[in-house]
Amino acid sequence: MRFARISTRLIAVLLTHLAFALGASAFEIEDRRQYPAEDGARELRIISTADAPVFEPIIRAFQLAHPDVAIDYVIASSTELMKAISEEEADFDLAISSAMDLQTKLANDGFALDYRSEATDALPKWAKWHDQIFAFTQEPAVMVIAEGAFANRPAPRTRDDLIAMLRDNPAEFDGRIGTYDVRISGAGYLFATQDSRNTDSYWRLTEVMGRLNAQLYSGSKAMIEDVAAGRLALAYNVVGSYAAQRLADTPGIRIVPFEDFLSVMLRTALIPKNAQNIEDAGLMIDFLVQLNQREDIEQETYLAPVSAQSLNENYAARPIRLGPGLLVFLDRLKKETFLRNWENAIVQK
Repeated sequence: MRFARISTRLIAVLLTHLAFALGASAFEIEDRRQYPAEDGARELRIISTADAPVFEPIIRAFQLAHPDVAIDYVIASSTELMKAISEEEADFDLAISSAMDLQTKLANDGFALDYRSEATDALPKWAKWHDQIFAFTQEPAVMVIAEGAFANRPAPRTRDDLIAMLRDNPAEFDGRIGTYDVRISGAGYLFATQDSRNTDSYWRLTEVMGRLNAQLYSGSKAMIEDVAAGRLALAYNVVGSYAAQRLADTPGIRIVPFEDFLSVMLRTALIPKNAQNIEDAGLMIDFLVQLNQREDIEQETYLAPVSAQSLNENYAARPIRLGPGLLVFLDRLKKETFLRNWENAIVQK
């Protein structure tokens, strides 16, 4: 039996069971950052799956435009964010997540408020849903490889290539493949279900990774760290923005976007029904959906803004569509069946 490798920061969080400041909370938070305003007139409370180093440049830029808005930024996993909004009805003003399916379920179940502005009207139709969920980035799921492990072989460009390489070289890749534990990772489950829709190769690849004792992770960053450290030869389906950010200052790793198809996740924001500061939540949504006008922020965060043109230019891109189709794999019986099949393939004894 193999166990997920969890980052040191997350271990500390799980051990201390951080409680949210305004009362004991059953949902677990990973981190919390506060960004005071010059006069502290108003406060915007955000719960998000994006790590602070990724999102902080956006917060700083927003506060330059709105210096009277203080921001309380709470970081949680996508499943804990879902619990906070749907089960505990915590009074956050904005919920930001990479798990598009869970965001869709929140809206579908009545936990999101309507919002509309000129900025949201300008979004492509596929980048919003019911004036409740708004996409502001498009981030591919990519493979990250350790260049040392591929010094004498080309990197696989398709999933079939990857399957063939792993089958032909089991000794070199045994225990050196990283992928999500989809039982605990919302983004991992989203990518896995989309892969299963796009290609029959997904289940063959999962079985091959299982036979090679794939290491299971709760998130992209820990996988990328282990590739950079040489503990893994490759990590499958990590979030491209996190990989690009690490690549900028880490030699020896390389991003490989697949050429058969490239799942593109939309990072989204919604206003929970219990929001207290709806006005500033709307201002933040407008700011986020117009990130395509802020090249400086894109360069600092490595978050690619929504762009129909860039998707059209990449023939392999398969943007994951917002809408009720994302609810299919959240059906209890369907999810149980998917996870059972996944466990049989990946956790081989």
